[in-house]
Amino acid sequence: MSSRTLPLLFINLGGEMLYILDQRLRAQNIPPDKAKKVMNDIITTMFNKKFLEELFKPQELYSKKALRTVFDRLAHASIMRLNQASMDKLYDLMTMAFKYQVLLCPRPKDILLVSFNHMDAIKDFVKDTPSILGQVDETYRQLIEMYTTLSRGEFQLIRQTLLIFFQDMHIRVSIFLKDKVQNSNGRFVLPTSGPVPYGTQVPCLIRMFSCSGEEVTRRQFNNGGNYTAALREGSFEIFGDRVTKLGTNMYSVSRPVETHMTGTSKNSAQHTKVNVAPNPLAKEELNMLAKLMGGLEIQKPGNADNGFRVNLFSTDEEEEEALISRPDDLLYGVLNIQATKDQQANAELAKIMGEFAESADQSPSSSSSKGDDLLAMMDGLWHGDLDREG
Repeated sequence: MSSRTLPLLFINLGGEMLYILDQRLRAQNIPPDKAKKVMNDIITTMFNKKFLEELFKPQELYSKKALRTVFDRLAHASIMRLNQASMDKLYDLMTMAFKYQVLLCPRPKDILLVSFNHMDAIKDFVKDTPSILGQVDETYRQLIEMYTTLSRGEFQLIRQTLLIFFQDMHIRVSIFLKDKVQNSNGRFVLPTSGPVPYGTQVPCLIRMFSCSGEEVTRRQFNNGGNYTAALREGSFEIFGDRVTKLGTNMYSVSRPVETHMTGTSKNSAQHTKVNVAPNPLAKEELNMLAKLMGGLEIQKPGNADNGFRVNLFSTDEEEEEALISRPDDLLYGVLNIQATKDQQANAELAKIMGEFAESADQSPSSSSSKGDDLLAMMDGLWHGDLDREG
């Protein structure tokens, strides 16, 4: 497992989240000023300096539950609110889109080009806001500094780590189904055509050499596809042609975001019942998550009239039906993890809890989570958001 995977996973999933939210904000005719505020607030939070300092430290990937918690917080960093069914759908779309991109990368290093495509789109979202542009440019610099010098083997390990993270996720997405790049069982179809990885040759020739290294014979074979040579390599600089289209925005107002939440989707990893047996690594992971969350600047809701709800379904009825039919396996359990010795993590979580407490009604669930159980605290923050929606 690579300890350098988390920044790429977060940035690419975050980019997909912004694509989807941008499409829904436009499709639901949200006023441009409110839509821009939502996008700016989320991007500002996503590229917060302290948050990125923690994110770019070498570390193992978080579990699916912990990473989902981070994106729950990120999606609600502005005046927009999502109910649980829409948040489930948003996260499913994000993860399946990036999984598809990782699978289709011609070579492991191209995952960085996919990341730059997401970064380029994010930069375009905030092109009229210089203060946020500075944060995005700093993230470019950190990506270039950390990843452009890595060896092929290190990129292969990053790709393997990502595929292990995604391996049990088989949620069917209508866009992929319509484009015939995903089967009805939720598994992707890998193409047998197109450009081969940059720096390699089109497969069709076997060359044989003598002991002295001289070529003695050649033999042609049918490669079973329609492959072409790569014309050029994508740019790994802040500016430039990335060449690959993987990681660009595939949504539009006329092409809505849809998922089919039946069949194999219920067997996906994030829909699998969580093992309640004590995990010796859970305390460390949650403490690291607390530290990561401590770098997030949560938007304090202002006038309630300024807030609005976004629906990722075609109708409110469809959203309500998805919420009712939501598998019980998706309901996060609570693990009692004592972390009193980690004063820094507790202090950072207490700060976050304090910010939410100022604007949220007190409830038994939120007050009871002001202890040493870090996961319960995260859950308390989520319930605070639901209270505000009501």
